[in-house]
Amino acid sequence: MTRLPAATYNYSALTPLFSSCCIREPVITQQVAARAAQLQARALEQLSVVSDSEGLEAWRVSYLGRKGEATLLKRSITDVPPESRREFGQAANAVGEALASAFEARQTEIDHPAGDTDAIDVTLPGVPSPIGSIHPITSTVREICAAFGDMGFQVVEGPEVELDHYNFEKLNIPKHHPARDSFNTLWIDKTGEDGQRPMLLRTHTSPMQVRTMEKQDPPVRVIVPGKAYRYEATDATHEWHFSQVEGLAVDKGITFADLKGTLHEFARRLFGENVRVRFRCDYFPFVEPGAEMSIDWSSLSNGAKGAKGRQQEDQKENWLEILGAGMVHPKVLEGVGYDPAVYTGFAFGIGIERIAQLKHGIDDIRLFYSNDVRFLRQF
Repeated sequence: MTRLPAATYNYSALTPLFSSCCIREPVITQQVAARAAQLQARALEQLSVVSDSEGLEAWRVSYLGRKGEATLLKRSITDVPPESRREFGQAANAVGEALASAFEARQTEIDHPAGDTDAIDVTLPGVPSPIGSIHPITSTVREICAAFGDMGFQVVEGPEVELDHYNFEKLNIPKHHPARDSFNTLWIDKTGEDGQRPMLLRTHTSPMQVRTMEKQDPPVRVIVPGKAYRYEATDATHEWHFSQVEGLAVDKGITFADLKGTLHEFARRLFGENVRVRFRCDYFPFVEPGAEMSIDWSSLSNGAKGAKGRQQEDQKENWLEILGAGMVHPKVLEGVGYDPAVYTGFAFGIGIERIAQLKHGIDDIRLFYSNDVRFLRQF
């Protein structure tokens, strides 16, 4: 520890300096400036050799404490003639500020010496940066696209604000068709010359089937992931907006067996090699014949079962529908210029939320869009 010499500056010596009326003010100012400069130089010289916190504190008490030399210098202003107090105060304050600034700088140097490897523990793990994760719907879409991509399907996307012409009419759902009622359409508030509203938020991604076939000749193999919108009440199994993957394959000689084989392979990719599937007749205006495909929960491993599957394990029927499909209707093929006598095809539509719910055991579809970080952190 650096020991400081006792204070040798006696401010009582300033009294006779200012008590003599025969000394003029310029001489007094010069004397004050000289004494202040001597004090500052001596203090800074002693501070420069201080090497530890104890010595630094002793220096502070000696010069900046209540009875320190810089403090006593300021207090001695009462011994200065009134006409010289301004210059004296400026000199005393300048010394105090300089010493205080030098003290802070020296304290920083002692507490955090340059090149001191002990100041930072480089062995501590870094602070993780929160970067988030892939949303479960997005990861499910990617998984589905990868499964069909391996089977030769290309991914295409289309507009979410669609024309009635593509969303309904070109898919064999003309105006006043009763099937339109089941789509609960959200129409855009803009009317055409005929007074009808021609635009809507698409109710499915199927319009891209027609748009794709209009642009290219067979063979066609595409899947269309995207958002769809329907005006309906929300509950644990329904949302007013949802994600869907539509699929289409058109070529010469395509049969229903190709449809079944493709969708069975898709189910195996997502739910495991042992999954069993079942096809039953269903109605969709743009396919004929139409079918729905279900999977058998009893054929799955426990890790792939969702909450509904676990509830159904002890029941006789373990089938759960996961998609709708069918052979493309001849009117749809004719509408895009394909000859239905030469070309055939199949189409299917998959609800992404349902697949994600089944894979992760999620009971409520609303959790996907609630922005609850506690839910999203699980993925």
